[in-house]
Amino acid sequence: MIGKLKGLIDSVDEDSLVVDVNGVGYVVAASARTLRNLPRIAEAVTLYIETQVREDSIRLFGFLAVQERDWFRLLQTVQGVGAKVALAILGVLSSADLASAIARQDKAMVARAPGVGPKLAARLVLELKDKAPLLGVSDLGGDIAGAPAGLPQPAQDAVLALVNLGYARPQASLAVAKGVAALGAEAQTAALIRLGLKELAQ
Repeated sequence: MIGKLKGLIDSVDEDSLVVDVNGVGYVVAASARTLRNLPRIAEAVTLYIETQVREDSIRLFGFLAVQERDWFRLLQTVQGVGAKVALAILGVLSSADLASAIARQDKAMVARAPGVGPKLAARLVLELKDKAPLLGVSDLGGDIAGAPAGLPQPAQDAVLALVNLGYARPQASLAVAKGVAALGAEAQTAALIRLGLKELAQ
């Protein structure tokens, strides 16, 4: 399986691009957001790849960030969401927007994506409420990295403490992200827990 491609952008289409890796062109499907944020033609790009193998085809889906690829995988665990719908959602909503929508059970925000009706949006926010990993927090928290391993240790500890108190991880992550945004990256665990609890109590 292909997990990552590093090469030059050969061409960009409406819903895909061709990456030239040492003379071999790989056709990679991507979300509208990813395509908008690509470097220029002939410039270097690194894409994190999700490979889907079917009886009659092998498709590559490319993402500029690992957390976007993780969201792509997670979205497809919901009935009625295939690769096309998952890409449509990621084309409209950033990782932070998705995390926020799921944490707040905001069906209307998810329904903004093409092909996502009210029923599917409701199913998405409900089913992913407790499954959603710590993704998309970077855009909310300024200095917070999107992946769990990149979080400042006090913030990681604060999220864990809130989860142990019974809060779902997405809500706890968002609450701590807001705390870091308010107090800065050097904020200590106790202060982040206090602000997190205050945010979650609203």
